[in-house]
Amino acid sequence: MDLYFHANFFIKRRFLLTLVFTLLFLPFIVRAQITPTVNSRLNGKIIDAQTKERLPGATIAIKGVTNSTTTDAKGEFTLVSGQPFPYTVVVTYIGYLPKELVIDGSPVTISLDIDTKQLNDVVVVGYGTQKRADITGSVSSIGKTALQQPVTSFDQALKGAAPGVQVTQTTGQPGGGVSIRIRGGSSIQGGNEPLYVIDGFPIYNAGSTAGTLSGTPVNPLSSINPGDIESIDILKDASATAIYGSRGANGVVIVTTKKGKADRSSVTYEGNYGVQTLRKKVDVLNAHDFAILRNDALYDATPAKGRFQYLTQQQIDQLGDGTDWQGSAFRNAPTQNHQLTVSGGSAKVRYLISGNYQDQKGIIRNTDFKRYGLRANVDAHPFERLKISTALTLSKADANIAPNGIVNSLLIMPPTATIYDPNGGYTLRNPFENIFANPIATINEQINKSTTNRVLGTTFAEYKIIEGLNLKVLFGADVNTISEKKYIPNSIYEGSLTRGQAGRGSLESYSWLNENTLTYDKNWGDHTINVLGGFTQQSFSRENFTASSQNFVTDELGYNSLQGGSTLIAPTSDATRWDLQSYLGRVNYNYNRRYYLTASLRADGSSRFGKGNKWGYFPSAAASWNIGNEPFFENISKTVSDLKFRLSYGKTGNLEIGEYQSLATLATYSYLFGGNMITGFAPNRIGNDRLSWEKTDQYNAGLDIGFFDNRLQLNIDAYYKKTTNLLLNVQLPWTSGFDSSLQNFGSVENKGLELAVSSQNFTGAFKWNTQFNISFNRNKVLALGNGANTYITGNYIIQVGQPLGNFFGSVTNGILQTGEEASKGKYTGSATPKPGDRLYKDINGDGTFTTAADKAIIGNAQPDFLAGLTNTFSYKGFDLLIFLQGAYGNQILNTNRQNLELFTGQQNAAASALDRWTPANPSQTIPRAKLDPAPVFSDRFIEDGSFLRLKNVNLTYNLPRTFAAKIGLSNASIYVSGQNLITWTKYTGFDPEVTSGSNVSPGTDAGIYPVAKSYFVGVRLGF
Repeated sequence: MDLYFHANFFIKRRFLLTLVFTLLFLPFIVRAQITPTVNSRLNGKIIDAQTKERLPGATIAIKGVTNSTTTDAKGEFTLVSGQPFPYTVVVTYIGYLPKELVIDGSPVTISLDIDTKQLNDVVVVGYGTQKRADITGSVSSIGKTALQQPVTSFDQALKGAAPGVQVTQTTGQPGGGVSIRIRGGSSIQGGNEPLYVIDGFPIYNAGSTAGTLSGTPVNPLSSINPGDIESIDILKDASATAIYGSRGANGVVIVTTKKGKADRSSVTYEGNYGVQTLRKKVDVLNAHDFAILRNDALYDATPAKGRFQYLTQQQIDQLGDGTDWQGSAFRNAPTQNHQLTVSGGSAKVRYLISGNYQDQKGIIRNTDFKRYGLRANVDAHPFERLKISTALTLSKADANIAPNGIVNSLLIMPPTATIYDPNGGYTLRNPFENIFANPIATINEQINKSTTNRVLGTTFAEYKIIEGLNLKVLFGADVNTISEKKYIPNSIYEGSLTRGQAGRGSLESYSWLNENTLTYDKNWGDHTINVLGGFTQQSFSRENFTASSQNFVTDELGYNSLQGGSTLIAPTSDATRWDLQSYLGRVNYNYNRRYYLTASLRADGSSRFGKGNKWGYFPSAAASWNIGNEPFFENISKTVSDLKFRLSYGKTGNLEIGEYQSLATLATYSYLFGGNMITGFAPNRIGNDRLSWEKTDQYNAGLDIGFFDNRLQLNIDAYYKKTTNLLLNVQLPWTSGFDSSLQNFGSVENKGLELAVSSQNFTGAFKWNTQFNISFNRNKVLALGNGANTYITGNYIIQVGQPLGNFFGSVTNGILQTGEEASKGKYTGSATPKPGDRLYKDINGDGTFTTAADKAIIGNAQPDFLAGLTNTFSYKGFDLLIFLQGAYGNQILNTNRQNLELFTGQQNAAASALDRWTPANPSQTIPRAKLDPAPVFSDRFIEDGSFLRLKNVNLTYNLPRTFAAKIGLSNASIYVSGQNLITWTKYTGFDPEVTSGSNVSPGTDAGIYPVAKSYFVGVRLGF
C-alpha cells in the first residue's frame, strides 16, 4: 500500500470532518472557550525498553478522550490534556507492545517493549513478503541472535539455526566455504546447494568459482559482510520454492540487508577482537616411539637389511620427543572486525551506508583473510505513486591460502626429522634417507594468494498504476574478478624438483538480471487476494585463464616474472555462458483470515538443455486452515492460543550441471609428428538433444500451534520429495566411440520430519527464552540409469534401495595370531601372511579374501538427525546467549587415520601404533609394523561423526542510558563471546563438523584445514 497516498487522503478527510464538526458545534465551542479549564501540559519522551533508543512517531493518547499527539524526531512529545492529573494514557508504536499507564505528573519517560510476535510477522518470500500467519508453505526465519555471531560468511551462521538445514564446513581456511543441504541431497551428479537470493538477486554458490591454482578456493559468499544483513528466510517446501522454478529443488535462502529508517538518523559502530586456537591435535608418535616402530618394520622386511640403517637402543633413547610438526605449524591467531554504519532519512528518502574491515589470521601460519566492504542502501519515495530502491555492495577480499594437502603432510612427517639443518637451511632429507616435503618450509615459503573484487547491486522502481495494482521493474548485476598468484621457490623440496615454479590465474564473471512483475492486492469484506505475474531474464558469462612456468634463475621475482622461467607450461583459457528466461505467476487468497489458498506456476527456458527440452514448467499449490481464528476456538484459546494446518504440493527443478552439456564438443590433443608437437581437435563428448531438467515433486504437511498466548510455539513439518530424471553419466556401447553420455535417468527420494519449538520461559525483569529444533531425513536411491542397479566410484557405492553417501570397502575381522597362518592366512589378502596381519571378512563366500571382490557397505555419511538449542537470558542490562548444535548417526571417512595406520616406519604413525601387534603384545585390533604394506580401505577408517558442540556463548552488557549519554552516546554495549568452545565426540580427527567431498563421495576428512576455537571481545556504540 502507498503510505504517502493514504497519509494525504487521511489528512484531507480529517480536515473536512473537522470543518463539519466545527460548524455544527460552534456554539458549544465558543461556550467552552469562556468556561475556565485546567490546561494540564504533559511533557516527556518514549524510548525502547531494552536499547533505550528514542522512538520518533510513537502515539500517546489520553484514554477515553480524543487528546493525542506523536513524538518528534528526538522521541519527545508535548500533550495538552485540558484536565488535571492523574489520568490514564495509552502509548502505541509499530513493532512494540501497546502500553497503558496512569500519569500523575510531568515530565515522564515511557519505555516500550518490542512485540516479538509482530516483529516476526512479516516473512520475505519469492518476489515479495507475506505475514507469517498467511503463509501456506514451510519457511524458517533465522533470528538476529544467530546473525550476531562473529563469522566470516553469513552461511556459517546457519549452522543449527533452522530445522531441515544441514550446514557442513568444507574447510576451516579463513574465508573458506560451507556446503548446505536443505531436506537432504536430491541430485547425484547435479548441484545440491540451495539458491541464494540477496536483495532480489539470485546467486548459486557452488562453493567455488575459483580454485584454478589454489586448490582450496575462497567462499564467494564471504565477500558479503554478515553485519549488513537484516534477515534470512529459508524456503524449504515446493509451495515456497516453486516460484523459483528450475532453481528451487534444493531450497532457497533469501537474504535481506539492512535499510535506513525515516526520521531516525544514527551512527553506529561495532568492533571486535578475537583469538583463535586449534581445538585439538591429532595424536601421533614422538621421535622415540617412531624409531622403535621403524626398527620393527625393518626387522620384518628381509630385503630391507643392508638398504636401511637400524638404530641402536642408545640412539633411540637420545631422540626424545623430536619435532612437533603440528605445534610448529599451528598458532594462536588474532582476528578483528570493524563496522561503521550511518543511517537515517525522511518520509521521502531513507539511506543506510556502512563500511566494514575484517582481518582474520589463520591458525596455520602464513594464512589469512582480509575483507574491505562498502554497502549503500537507498529507498526513495519521490512521488505519490513511485518508489525507488537501490542496494549496492562493493567488496575486496584478499586471502593467503594454505598449500593443498599441507595438513596431511604435518601428520605424516617423521618426528625424527628437523625443520632446519645444521647450516640453517630447511631440512629436505630426514635421517632415515627418506625424502619428504618439509611442511614448515612449504607453509613459510610457498606463495598462494587470492584476491576477489565484487560488485553486487540491485535497483528497482515500483509504480502504483491504480489502487492495489503495482508494477515493479528490477535490474541487477553481479560482477566478480578473481586473481590468483602462486610461487613455489627453489629453496624448498617441491620447488627444487623444478628449480622454482610460478603461476598466475584470473577469473572474471558477470551476471545481469531483469525482473518485471505486476502485483494486485484487493480486499473486499472477508476476502483478500494477492496476484503476482511477471517475466524475468538472467544471463551469466565467465572467462578464466592460467599461465605458469618453471626453471628460474632466481626466486626474487616470484610470480611477477613468468617469462623468467626457461620452461614454459602451456597456458589454459576458457569461456562459458548461460541464459535463463522465465514467466511466473502466483495467486494468494484468504477468507476471513481462516482459509488460505496459494497456487503458482513458473516456466523456465534455459540454454543449458537440449534444443527440444529447453523449457520446463513448475507448478505448486498449497492450502492452510487457521483454526485459531475460528469463532469456536475462543473456548480453548486461553490454553491453545493459535492453531494452523498446512498442506502443499509442488514441482521444482535443477539445472546445475554446467554449461554446454547437451552439445557435442571437441577437445584439444597433442601429437608428435616428425619431431614436432602438433595440436589438433577431436570429439570428446556426444550430444544429447533430449537432455532436460531434474524434476523434484514435494509434498508437505505442517502444523503450527501456540500455547498460553503463544508463549510456547511448535512448528511441525512432515515432507516427502522425489527427484526424477536424474542427470547421470550413463555408459554407452564402445561402438558409439564414447564411453558415456549425460542423460536423464534414475530417481532419488527424501522424506523427513522437522520440529521447531520456541518458548518464553520467564518474562518481566528476568527473561529466559528457548529455541529448539530437530530434524530427521531419510534418503533412498529409487532407480539408476539404463537399468543399472549399482554405481561404484572409488570408496563409495550408489545402489538402488540404499541412501546416497554409502562407504564401500572391506570389513575387518581381528588380527592373525601366531599359529593361525594356515587356517586364517587366506583372509589377510597377503600372499605370505604373518602373525600380526589384519584379517578381513570373506564377503562373497569363496573361501578367501581379495580386496576387489570382498567389499560391503561399511557406513553412511548422512546423519540420523540434526539439532540446535538456543537459550537467551536477560536481566538488568545483561544478555546471555548459549547455543548448542549437534548431529547424530553419520559416519566420516578419516583418511588421515588411513594414512597414519600403515605403520611402515617411513612416515609417522597414529598413537594407536603403541598398541600394535608384537609377539609380546598379541593385539586383536591393531596390526603389526611392516615396511611395505598393501593398503586396504576398510571399516577401520570409518568413524562415528556424531557430535554435540557448544557452538556459541555470548555475554553482553548494555550500559545504562544515563551513563552512555554522559560520554556522548545514545546507547552502548560490550560483549564477550566464544565459538566452538567444547565438542563432545568420539571422532579422532581434528573436527567432526568439517568434511569435504562431492555429491557422489561426501563425508570425507582428507587433511582438511581444521576449524578453530575462538574467543572474542567487542563493543557496539550508537551516536
